[in-house]
Amino acid sequence: MKTTLLYPWHQAAGARFAPFAGYTMPIQYPPGAVEEHRLCRRSAGLFDIDHMGQILVSGRGSGEALSALVSARILDMKAGQARYSLLLNEDGGIMDDLFIYRFEEETWFVVVNAGNRETDAACFREKLAPCKVEDISGAVYMIALQGPRAVEILDRLSGGAVSPMARATMISASIAGIDARIGRTGYTGEDGAEIYYDASRALELWEALLAEAGRADIEIGPIGLAARDSLRFEAGMPLHGHEISPSISPAEALLSWACDFEKDFTGKAAALAAKQRLKRKLVTLNVSGGVPREGYPVLDEEGAEIGRCAAGMFCPTTGTYSANVLVPPQYAPPGTRLKVLIRETPKEAVVIKRPLYTPAYRSIQ
Repeated sequence: MKTTLLYPWHQAAGARFAPFAGYTMPIQYPPGAVEEHRLCRRSAGLFDIDHMGQILVSGRGSGEALSALVSARILDMKAGQARYSLLLNEDGGIMDDLFIYRFEEETWFVVVNAGNRETDAACFREKLAPCKVEDISGAVYMIALQGPRAVEILDRLSGGAVSPMARATMISASIAGIDARIGRTGYTGEDGAEIYYDASRALELWEALLAEAGRADIEIGPIGLAARDSLRFEAGMPLHGHEISPSISPAEALLSWACDFEKDFTGKAAALAAKQRLKRKLVTLNVSGGVPREGYPVLDEEGAEIGRCAAGMFCPTTGTYSANVLVPPQYAPPGTRLKVLIRETPKEAVVIKRPLYTPAYRSIQ
């Protein structure tokens, strides 16, 4: 199992670890996952997410080549803009979801999921030739600072560089004297940033952020993957291998908005066909009387199985036990009564309007 460069710091902080996408990652710290979740919602949380991959695509025609591979419209992006996109297979299934940043006219920075880093890089090298494709994950460190006071902390260390940024943009700036690229993006439903910088200074910037928050009397703490999961779940964001996978189409995952069907891209025809004859659809359920876990059967009111939980958990912000599940479209309207089979006992469930938590950054232009 791999570890990130901050592994010794996490050990010293009392983190509990678990395997994730080929890495031994901190799952939670002594305060516990629920408190970490609430800390990010009320103030600021710091995430070590260097298990994720970063791929640089450059060279003449790189934009057109990348556009023909990924689902989103990207050629209208200006330098410094970011956009969410999907990487599909020829059958229209979601191989990965990506964040794409445009650095320059012919330079693109793509953030991929940890478990897909090698396969994505290989796909890019095959599909984007003769463009230059570089997996720079080892040289670039990736952390995230998220929460209502995250930008305030970053402004204190960057000379006020972050607060003027629009959502889904990136700038180059110095944070505590360390050169970095700052993306006003994230995976929690809160405002904040994802930060990319020289891996040799991984610990230095991590500790600088914690120290500056302490000087400003801003509550902050490290956040493990358990709270990261509940934060993204409440905000309606997908996790690869759960709400999205190679067997799930964009329309099924409610991600057709990430597809520009007016251009060509890999998997377009199959994705469009799946959208036009939709057989199942992602919904969120609130469940009474137990915790819905991944794989638990979902039943209609007559007791017939209509799906299985893709993810399920306690949601600290809403105080609910909730699950995401793919069901036939007739069961998708909010208010539909269903059941989840928990330890062989059917528990009452109801389809609710997504997301459970409206992302705080929606007010940022």
